[in-house]
Amino acid sequence: MAASPRTSPRTILHADMDAFFVSVELRRHPELVGRPVVVGGTGNRGVVAAASYEARRYGVHSALPSAIAKRRCPHAVFLPGDHDHYGEVSRQVREVFDRYTPLVEPLSLDEAFLDVTGSLKLFGDGVTIGHRIRDDIRDELQLGCSVGVATNKFLAKLASVEAKPQAHRDRIEPGEGVTLVRPDAEQEFLDRLPVKRLWGVGPATLEKLERLGIATVRDLRRIDLPVLSTAIGPNLAGHLAALAVGADDREVDPDREAKSISHEETYPLDKHTPREMRRELVRLADAVAQRMRNQGVGARTWQVKVRFAAGFTTITRSVTTGDHLDRAPDILELVGPVLDAVDPSPGVRLLGLSGSNLGQPAAQLTFDDLDVSTPDVGATTHALDAIRQRFGDGAIGPASAVSAGRLTTVRRGSQQWGPDEDRTSR
Repeated sequence: MAASPRTSPRTILHADMDAFFVSVELRRHPELVGRPVVVGGTGNRGVVAAASYEARRYGVHSALPSAIAKRRCPHAVFLPGDHDHYGEVSRQVREVFDRYTPLVEPLSLDEAFLDVTGSLKLFGDGVTIGHRIRDDIRDELQLGCSVGVATNKFLAKLASVEAKPQAHRDRIEPGEGVTLVRPDAEQEFLDRLPVKRLWGVGPATLEKLERLGIATVRDLRRIDLPVLSTAIGPNLAGHLAALAVGADDREVDPDREAKSISHEETYPLDKHTPREMRRELVRLADAVAQRMRNQGVGARTWQVKVRFAAGFTTITRSVTTGDHLDRAPDILELVGPVLDAVDPSPGVRLLGLSGSNLGQPAAQLTFDDLDVSTPDVGATTHALDAIRQRFGDGAIGPASAVSAGRLTTVRRGSQQWGPDEDRTSR
């Protein structure tokens, strides 16, 4: 049966933590409050995860190479990221969101959509709920949060940006904290925005739009669709034309599942030999497989990502199997030959492994499984999981990951922003 049309607009919130990683670190290092602080990979191949507003005054921002950030703001304090701790604080933030609605769709550790349409009679209008959420997070967690309020997800996300503090070269301008896009003023709100704020407008698309004289959303809205389609393609043109009038009918999805599970590492020094590459692949397969099992899923499609030092050239190779794999030996058997076909001699700076096409693992039984002389990989895997659950991820790992008497297992988030030190990987 077709769903009945909505008789009233939804109230959607986009809650976005302010400089989340830095703000969490400042709780642990209150002596750094008011100073330029940067969190991320501290090595020359690292990237910035977050910058305090004091650091942003010098042009430091997320995704900026750490080496450039240090040149722009040499007196900044650089701190390595702590993904596990940020994850725990993120769960505390989520508990605040859950007080106001069960319809919470997390986008990352520091932002989420909330559909509070069914909560208005309990807690007040969207702006009131936004302020209540901000107050709870400030009072209980000593963190800042900006909230956008609108009738759909697209507009709410744009509004949360308007609510944030702004760093200028000579000052830090406080934000409103909560910004409302009224249903009767949506087009007015959109028209003044630069077109690069729309989803799907990257550098290449922006260049094409600028050739057409399109600088703002108003400019985009006024151009003929056939002209736009010729310039950027019909699919993207239709997508941007819809956003230009604020059209977005996506629901807030609290049950959104991960589409892939992956890990990649950037190395302080390049890898040049197949032996080094295979050792790193073993570590990655062990870590990704563990995360698969923790979430009760396996992957049918596996992709290896290799980035060379020369020219930052990146290649990907993927392979799909009939089973949903969640055990490292099976994954290595599948993707090992794929990596072996790549020549690492020019120097590899990054290696990644991802599994997608997720589902319930159900490997086919083979005759080897009936042979008592064949090692029981399943039992070994269960024992491995039990040891790690009791003693931690660093208690046991692949033999190839042991060097100088130390086990260098892969930790989730440990390489999210690049290496913290420029040294030879052990």
